[in-house]
Amino acid sequence: MDNAGGPAIFTCMTFDTDILIAGGGLNGLSMALAARQGGFAVTLADPQPATARGDDGFDGRSYALAISSQRALDALGVWKGLDAVQPILGIKVTDGRAGEGPSPLMLVFDHAEIEEGPMGFMVEDRHLRPALLRAAEAAGVEQVEAGVEAFEADGSGVTVHLSDGTSRRARLLVGCDGKASRVASLSGIKRSGWGYGQTALVCAVSHAKPHEGVAHQFFMPPGPLAILPLSGNRSSIVWSEQEQRAAEIQAMDDEAYLGVLRPRFGSFLGDISLSGARFTYPLGLSLADRFIAPRVALVGDAAHVVHPIAGQGLNAGLKDVAALAEVLTDARRRGEDIAGPQVLERYAAWRRFDVAALAAATDAFNRLFSNDNPLLRAARDIGLGIANAVPVLRRGLIREAAGLTGDLPRLMRGRPL
Repeated sequence: MDNAGGPAIFTCMTFDTDILIAGGGLNGLSMALAARQGGFAVTLADPQPATARGDDGFDGRSYALAISSQRALDALGVWKGLDAVQPILGIKVTDGRAGEGPSPLMLVFDHAEIEEGPMGFMVEDRHLRPALLRAAEAAGVEQVEAGVEAFEADGSGVTVHLSDGTSRRARLLVGCDGKASRVASLSGIKRSGWGYGQTALVCAVSHAKPHEGVAHQFFMPPGPLAILPLSGNRSSIVWSEQEQRAAEIQAMDDEAYLGVLRPRFGSFLGDISLSGARFTYPLGLSLADRFIAPRVALVGDAAHVVHPIAGQGLNAGLKDVAALAEVLTDARRRGEDIAGPQVLERYAAWRRFDVAALAAATDAFNRLFSNDNPLLRAARDIGLGIANAVPVLRRGLIREAAGLTGDLPRLMRGRPL
């Protein structure tokens, strides 16, 4: 094995596992499945019991998965076991004010303009999380109910100390433990970013009329409103407001809450009612200064958190998973130390530009559209109209939204590792 840049040193040290993953959320479970497909022994550590993480109660959370993410989940054997998947057949992007309706200049995407089928799929958290847990168990992923307390990395591996008092010796530690990642903190990796002064209000609604598989992104001065189709006559709502106003709205009872949402939502789907719980989360941009450290790689929110304006958070995390799994698998096949600095740098280099571009784009869109400046309003409405009127540009944007552009890892092209 490589000695952190020095001459090759071969040891007889015993490993408890090849890869220890900190964090058992969606990215952690996906990483575990991808690593198992690559032939690695995997231990997943999360202090929350798997039974709690796999609770199938509906809390309103759902995810817009790009075609590339759907292909990755299919290649990992998860997709066929999912329930109530809703194809996204169209997207309408509009600008306006609450109660006044959208601008007549809009950007409309239709899945018929690309050959791959739907532009993406809406999946509820209560279906995706249990499916990943079932697949991880079937794949032989060791799951430990403990968090990472400390670790020491050396030239051949990493010794990870867990909150249950045990330790594991691994070749690589992968941090999938969220934006407050302990793995990143213990690695000395700092974060850069800022808050937007906005809070996302998230819920699901039932409505009288069918949505026809069309997602809507309505930009208003306080922040964007996403209406995302779920199975049946239901939609997922991600609704941004200024922090103080969002706190006031969240504190309202259900009927008052709907009274604020209705003029923003409009009447195009008929009357609406709440379905499931309501919750909020603060919005900001947060990027790890580095995605790797000695014997450590960061994935998902542990590496990057962007504005949900394009619904790309989970898609970006799954692309991290697919890229890291491919780099590690190829390195093992070549006989390399899978956590050697040159190997991990391949992963970081692959993901660094893509993540920076996504962060810049979501930040710029939010700043451009979350205001009521009349000059900016006119410019963005004209921009939406021009993009909609140019077929080549429109198809390019559709392919971008579907996750079909760029240097895609094998899993995201539907191919096994």
